[in-house]
Parts: sequence; C-alpha cells; structure tokens
Amino acid sequence: MGTISEKIFSRASGTDVHANDFVLADIDYAMAHDGTSVLTVKSFREMGVSKVWDADKIIIPFDHLIPASTDVAAGLQKDIREWIKEQNISHFYEGGEGICHQVLPEQGFALPGKLIVGADSHSCTYGAFGAFGTGVGATDMAEIFATGKLWFKVPETIKMTVNGTLQKGVYAKDLTLYLIGKTGISGATYKAVEFYGAAISGLSVAGRMTLCNMAIEMGAKAGIIPPDKKTFEFLENRSKADFEPIYADSDAKYCKEVEYDANDIEPQIACPHEVDNVVPLSTVSGTPIDQAFLGTCTNGRLEDLIVAADILKGKKVAVRTIAAPASRSVLLEAVRLGVYETLVKAGVSFITPGCGPCLGAHQGIIAEGENCISTANRNFKGRMGKGGNIYLASPASVAAAALKGEITDPREFI
Repeated sequence: MGTISEKIFSRASGTDVHANDFVLADIDYAMAHDGTSVLTVKSFREMGVSKVWDADKIIIPFDHLIPASTDVAAGLQKDIREWIKEQNISHFYEGGEGICHQVLPEQGFALPGKLIVGADSHSCTYGAFGAFGTGVGATDMAEIFATGKLWFKVPETIKMTVNGTLQKGVYAKDLTLYLIGKTGISGATYKAVEFYGAAISGLSVAGRMTLCNMAIEMGAKAGIIPPDKKTFEFLENRSKADFEPIYADSDAKYCKEVEYDANDIEPQIACPHEVDNVVPLSTVSGTPIDQAFLGTCTNGRLEDLIVAADILKGKKVAVRTIAAPASRSVLLEAVRLGVYETLVKAGVSFITPGCGPCLGAHQGIIAEGENCISTANRNFKGRMGKGGNIYLASPASVAAAALKGEITDPREFI
C-alpha cells in the first residue's frame, strides 16, 4: 500500500519507504537555470569536486535574466557557460529557448515515475506527468551535481478530488486558484498532493502543468497527476529515457482527502498581495488595470495564447500588454497558426520566450501604485516592482482586462 510519492521514493532509494521516513534518494534529472546555477556552481566549486556525477542528467536552461539586463548578469552567465563546457553538460538551453519548466517537458525529461529536482520552487510542474518534481536550494543542488543523491523526508499525501466539469469560460488557472484559495498558502506544507477526478482528467496536458506548477503556492512539496493516455501521447517520440508509470495503491494511506465540484467554479482571481487571497473575479470587476501580462511557466503555453487571441482578435487593447511565450517552440507555433499576428495587431508586445516580468528583474516592471493583471503564479508585494499590485488570473481574464482596461468577466467575450 503506497501513494505515488511513497512508491517513487521507494524506487529511488532502493528500499520500501513510507511517509515521514528519511531517505537518501537517487536523482533522475537535476535542473538549475541561469538564476540559480550561479550559486549552485559556486557551492559546487567550494566542495572541491572536480566533475559532476552525470553530465547527461543535468539540465541548465537560461530563462530568468535573458537577454542579460546588466553587465553583472552578463558576466555571471558567461562564467556558467564556461563551466558548462568544462563539465561537458549535455543539456544546455541558451536564452530564448524557453522557461525551464516548459523546456524540460518539451524536451522529454519530465517522465512518469521519475524523481526530478530543480533549483527553482516551481519544479513541481513535472508532477503533471506523474513524476515527483520538487524544488531545492542552490547548496542542495550542488550536492546533487556532485553525488546524484539527496536526503528527503518522504512527504505525507493529500488526495484532492475534483468532480464535474469546468464550465465555459472557466480554465485550469481558475481551478488552480480556487483550490489554493480553499487550501491556503500553508495548507499543504511539505505534503504531496495527488489530484483525481473527472475535472482533472479532463484537463489538457498544458492545463495539468498549470495546476501542478502552483502546488507550491499551497505549500506543497509536490503536486502529482497520475499519468494517462494524454500523458503518453504527449511523451511519444519525445521522452529522453524509458519510464515506468507509477500509480497509488487502492489502499494507499492519505493524511487528508478532500473533494470539490468543478461545476461550482466561476472565473477566479487572486488579489494583492497573497496567492490565496482568491475571490470570484466578478467581485472585483471594474478594478482599473495599468498593465496586462500573458506568459510564465504557469500560463505561457500555446493554448493560453490562443485563448487570448480569440478574445482580442480584431480589437485593440486599452492598456500596455506584454506576452512572453513559454518557449521558442510555442512562439513558432503561435506564428504558424496566426496567433502571434492576431495579438500583435491587437497591440500586444511580445518579448523573448522566458520568465520576463514575472520575477521583477527586468522587462515589464510596474510602478508604485500600478495594477497589473497577470497569468503568473505569485503576487507578493514587490514581485514585479516595489509598490505595484498584482492580480493573478487566467489568460482569458487577462485578455478581457487588457481589452477594457479594467478587470472584467471574460465570459462576456467567449
């Protein structure tokens, strides 16, 4: 009897483990991006280790500060590029290739049953494919780079079931915000969350990535959706290695089980300055917006841009609107399908595939007192600028707000 997490850690540690056990586990893939690889490599060098444990299992995408915004950033990135060559790291993705959490699934690293660790908190995205994906700090990642192993406390698991069907104009992001609002930002601290139910299986692969991406915003160590036909179809001709899907046993023990009905969910929005400050979007309709942002590892995928384009086609945005595709391949598909042209004609400004305004380091920073509606995953004060206010919503809600210059129910345009 075991949850998905218990069974993955049992495989990775070579022993039968249960929740709250401490284990030394073998890592299947390790990731650090341009922002975290700097501290990781610094710690790695300080350890006095000459070679990484396995250059084929380390992935380094540049996505946070690209193109480099300062000479300091450029210098740090130059150093990491040289270290990558020195270590013969097989999987380096230069700036513009995409956000790490999009690149890993696209390139076939996010695989069912694998233990995947990233030096970024939103590495829980990989749970959308039935993996145990989680984030760690730079010093822990340095230990992984050196040994390929890391100590873990096997998390207890919450079973979250969402029955029913999402209504027209309600998307994976609305579902995600709704669940975070119900759970709270610390309601799943150091727990794994397994998602079940008709509403979950009805999500596209991209929608599942949105949901698992934000599991960390409940405090969760991982968010996992059992792999199914959609998963396997996505991975066909894509997976970098053999994999064995892992499912919870019928008698698995959960620390908590909760159920929700998707039919009850309307468009949601997270208001400043907490991700769990979630209300039905209709309750804040009319709030003026200064900037709209489409993108991030949460909602920068093709289907997200298509939703926005359907709303904005033949119209003009009323406020400055920025789009950052999650990857180069997403951008190319958007161009091929005419989505890019539709959005540009509507007044949307595209920037390099990557994290863009999300982390507030460059590109799209908002001024004190300004309101931004965003498809990102965090709205903490100072996230996109010292004194700005961030509202988190679906791509449809962001597009509707961009069109009217105020928060608006997207169902008016669908």
